[in-house]
Amino acid sequence: MPVASDLKVVGTTARQGVRDRSRSRTLLRPPSFEMRMMAPALLVLAALSLLPFLTLIYMSFSEVKLLGGLRFEPVGLENWQRLFTDPDVRASWVVSLIYLALTLGLEMLGGVLVALVLYRITRGRGLVFALVLLPMFLAPIIVGLLGRFMTDYTIGLYAWVLRGLGFESDVLGEGTTAMIAVVAMDAWQWTPLVVLITLAGLTAVPPPLFEAAAVDGAGYWQTLRSVVFPTIKGVLLVALLVRAMDAVRFFDIITITTNGGPADATKIIPIRLYETAFRFREIGYASVIGLVMLLFSIILANVFVGVLGRKGLTK
Repeated sequence: MPVASDLKVVGTTARQGVRDRSRSRTLLRPPSFEMRMMAPALLVLAALSLLPFLTLIYMSFSEVKLLGGLRFEPVGLENWQRLFTDPDVRASWVVSLIYLALTLGLEMLGGVLVALVLYRITRGRGLVFALVLLPMFLAPIIVGLLGRFMTDYTIGLYAWVLRGLGFESDVLGEGTTAMIAVVAMDAWQWTPLVVLITLAGLTAVPPPLFEAAAVDGAGYWQTLRSVVFPTIKGVLLVALLVRAMDAVRFFDIITITTNGGPADATKIIPIRLYETAFRFREIGYASVIGLVMLLFSIILANVFVGVLGRKGLTK
C-alpha cells in the first residue's frame, strides 16, 4: 500500500510537471500572424479608451482650471464628498430613474404588442414593417425638433388637439406634461427597435410548439403565456438591456425640447453633467458625476447579464 501511494504521488507530480511545461510553452509561443496584424489597431483602441478613462479618474480628484492654460489642482476627495451632499444631483438621479422606468415600460409594452400584431399579418407585412421602423432611422435631434414643433402652444398640432379637449396649458411648460412629452418622443423613436428584436424572437419559435398548443386546445392568450413568452424571454431581456443602456445616457431630445425644464422637471443626470461641465465649468466635479453614471451602467448591465445567466440564456 505505501508503494502504491508513492507511485500515485509520483504520477500526479509528473502530470503536473507536464501541464506546467505545456503552459510555459504556450505563454512563450510567439503571437500568431493574425494577432500581429491586429496589434496596432488594438493599441490605438486601448489608447483611445484607457487614456481618457484614466484622465477622467484623475480629474475627479482635481479642480480643472481652464483660464491661462489647462491645469489640474489636486483637491483630494472634495469632489466626491460634494457628490453625496448635492441635492441637485440627487434630484436629477430621481428624475432619471423615473424617466428610465417610464420609457422602458412604454417601449417594452408597445414593442411586444406591435410585434405580435406584425407576426400575425400575412399580406403587406413588409410595407407595414418598414413604416413601423421608420422613426428609428431618424436622428434624435430631428425627433426633438419635430416634437417641439408639434407641441408648440401656438402652431403645434398636438397642442391644438389638446386645447380642443380642454387642456389650455403649454405642454412643455408644465413639469408633468413635459415629462410625458419627452417620454412619448423617446418611445415613438425607439419602440421600433424593441419591435425588431421581439419579432426576430417570434420568428425563431418552432412551429411545432404552436401546433402542439393548438392540439391541446390552448387559446391565443394561453399560447402566449405558456409557449411564446417563455420561449422569447431571453430576447426580451436583451431588448430591455439595450434600451436601458441607451436611456441612462439619453440627452438629445430633452436638450432640444425642454433643456431640463421647466424647473428641472426633466433634468436627467446627463443634462446635469453637461451643465456642470460646460455651463458652470466645474469639470472635476462633472468627472465624478460621469464616473458614477458609468458605475450605474455597469451595475445595471451586470444585473441583466446575471438574470440571463440564471435562466441559462447566456450559453
